[in-house]
Amino acid sequence: MTRTPRPAFGTLLFFAIAFALSLYFTFAAVQGSFGLFRRAEIVAESQDLRVQLAAVRADVMRMENLTHRLSDDYLDLDLLDERVRKVLGMLRSDEIVIR
Repeated sequence: MTRTPRPAFGTLLFFAIAFALSLYFTFAAVQGSFGLFRRAEIVAESQDLRVQLAAVRADVMRMENLTHRLSDDYLDLDLLDERVRKVLGMLRSDEIVIR
């Protein structure tokens, strides 16, 4: 009676599953929702938002300055004149308008 050795399917199956799991976890680490590519997107987006925040802060500072210059405590007549001309469309008596 001669025995033929059976191939070790258990060992082969174990290594196939281990290889498949390692591929899955590698893919998830690189391209998953918490992966490296997503992190790079978040970093780029945060830099864009920081630039937008700086622009908004500068705009707020400009508006605060204009508001202060038109307040009761400090009135800038040149700014008041400019705003009256722009908003109300008023003219000085010595101006000439050409349309």
